[in-house]
Amino acid sequence: MSTLYIFIDEGGNFDFSNTGSDFFTLTCVSMRRPFLLHTQLDTYKYDLIEHSIKPRIEMEFFHCADDNMFVRKRVFELLAKELLANSVDTVVVEKRKTGPALQMAEKFYPRMLGYLLRFVLEKTPEDISELVIITDTIPVNKKRRAVEKALKLVLAKMLPKATPYKIMHHASRSHYGLQIADYVNWAILRKWERKDSTAYDQIKHLVRSEFDIFRTGTRYYY
Repeated sequence: MSTLYIFIDEGGNFDFSNTGSDFFTLTCVSMRRPFLLHTQLDTYKYDLIEHSIKPRIEMEFFHCADDNMFVRKRVFELLAKELLANSVDTVVVEKRKTGPALQMAEKFYPRMLGYLLRFVLEKTPEDISELVIITDTIPVNKKRRAVEKALKLVLAKMLPKATPYKIMHHASRSHYGLQIADYVNWAILRKWERKDSTAYDQIKHLVRSEFDIFRTGTRYYY
C-alpha cells in the first residue's frame, strides 16, 4: 500500500465580469514517491544559479508565467519526458456560464475542486492507502479562511469515503509538485484562454481528463 500525492494549481481569476479572465482552470498532478522528477528540477535550478551570465539568475523556484522562455522550454521538456502519462486531470470553467449564486469565491472554488477531486478519487488505484492533497495557497487573501472552511465541508459531502485523505494549502515554492502543477495548468489555461496550444501540445499525453464543466450550458450571465 502507498500514498498518492495530488498537487493542485488554479488559473484565471475570480473576477466574474467582462474585465476578468474568460476561463478558470483547476489542474491536478497525481504522483507517488520517490519523486524522481523533483531531483532533476532541483539539479536544473542550481545549474541556472551557477550559470555565469550577467545579471545572475536568482532562481528560487519555478513559476511558468514569470520564467523566461529558455527556462520554460527546458522545464516543459522535462515534464513531457519524465511525468507519467495520464497523471494530469483538469476542470475547465467558462466563467460567463457560472450562475450568480456560485460566483462567490468561497462557493465557486470548493465546488469546482470537489468536482475535480471526485473524479480523481474514483480513478484511484486499489493499492493506495491514503491521499495527500496539496493545493497552492488559496489566492483570495480576504476570504482565505472562509474558502478553506467551505472546502472541507464540500469535500466531505462530494468525495467517496473509501480512501482517507488529507488536504493542505502550501505556498508553491515549498513543493516541486506544486511547481509542476503550475506549469501544466499554465499550458492548459493558455490553450483555452488564448487559443495557443504550443505548450499544451508538449504535455497533452500527460492529460487523462480535461472536463469543460459547463460545456452543455447555453446561458451567459454577463
